[in-house]
Amino acid sequence: MPRSRSLPPIVLAFAGSDPSGGAGLQADLLTLAALGCHPLSVVTAITVQDTSGVAAVYPVSADWVAQQARAVLADMPVGAFKIGMVATHENVAAIAAVIDEHPALPVVLDPVLTSGRGDPLGAGDVATALVELLVPRATVVTPNSLEARSLAAAPGERTDALPLERCAERLTARGAKFVLVTGTHEPTHEVVNALYDVRGLIRSDRWERLPGEYHGSGCTLASAVAAGLAHGLVVPEAVQAAQRFTWQTLADGFRAGAGQAIPDRFFRLRAAAADAVHE
Repeated sequence: MPRSRSLPPIVLAFAGSDPSGGAGLQADLLTLAALGCHPLSVVTAITVQDTSGVAAVYPVSADWVAQQARAVLADMPVGAFKIGMVATHENVAAIAAVIDEHPALPVVLDPVLTSGRGDPLGAGDVATALVELLVPRATVVTPNSLEARSLAAAPGERTDALPLERCAERLTARGAKFVLVTGTHEPTHEVVNALYDVRGLIRSDRWERLPGEYHGSGCTLASAVAAGLAHGLVVPEAVQAAQRFTWQTLADGFRAGAGQAIPDRFFRLRAAAADAVHE
């Protein structure tokens, strides 16, 4: 038997499996572990993808999604939920039902609709299900600007003309406690990320725009927010710490394949190991 010790914060992540290890469930697990949490995982889909794009998505049935979650929730004390790609509207409903069984736990929703290359990662009704079932249950929603406009737009409304603050206003009106809109896709010199609640803008952070593209940056950010909440930080503190961590993973990212670079979630460990080698 291991010696008695305090438990690390435990976070349950729902997401699709990415065999490249750059995004999806693998990104969640790496990020949570790097930030001192014990990650639990529920597979919502199996994907065929690499660092260049997604070739195929095979959704897991909603019943299996619910069974995976309930098995670990009955066994271990979870401190937060993180939700990434859900793949189908049935999976959205199953996850919402699980969340309702644990109403005290914070929920971080990364509303993944497409891959970084633009490959669709769910049926057309997934966005509607996210807005109706998971946004109202979310502590923090972390859309990029494209996702924010897609989720917030009214039927027939032009998304390209929709201000991001209006998107956040609509998502908080739907029930999200906080919305963190990331500006990676905006034509700005710096990346501007803005945190909103029902009162409006809470904080705005500017980050140096790094060259190139990254596979799994949004997954990393959302998981880092969930880790902060599981460690007991309040939302603005968790968001600030998550942005700082994510930016450094990108700055230290590596290009292992032919496509996008992979964030280095273990940059601290790698730096410490390099220092130890040279001592």
